[in-house]
Amino acid sequence: MRVLGIDPGSRRTGWGVVQLEGTKLIPIGAGTIRVSEKLPLAERLNLIHRGLTQVVDENGPEAVAVEEIFFAKYPNAALKLGHARGVALLVAAQSRLEVHEYPPAVVKRTVVGRGAADKTQVGRLVAALLGLKTPPEEDAADALAVAITHVQASRSKGVLR
Repeated sequence: MRVLGIDPGSRRTGWGVVQLEGTKLIPIGAGTIRVSEKLPLAERLNLIHRGLTQVVDENGPEAVAVEEIFFAKYPNAALKLGHARGVALLVAAQSRLEVHEYPPAVVKRTVVGRGAADKTQVGRLVAALLGLKTPPEEDAADALAVAITHVQASRSKGVLR
């Protein structure tokens, strides 16, 4: 099973692809789609759409896992995050991929063991789980954590053998 995890953002959208081979998680790829906050929101969303479409085309995931929106301190930031998340969902729908959504606390609990973990802890544990020598950059690590969460959730539901 190959899963694309997405950590949406209007300036930085992280992505990470993992594959389950037997009982081993294999890292396929990860990165961050960066767009300038000086661009109009519509153009940023278009660039995120193009970037995620390219990631899907190049990596051939079977499913997409997306982090749910958390309640941000700043409503305007939450709205922009929601737009980026909508683009991620659109790319998945256009590619006819199943979408699975996970709250940030569940992702952190799955990877780190507690829901209040910081980004450094998430990055270190993602690297350890995937056998990477160094942690990926923050947004990519978060996206890989979302993908790992989906694989683990699928295993626990008996979806994967």
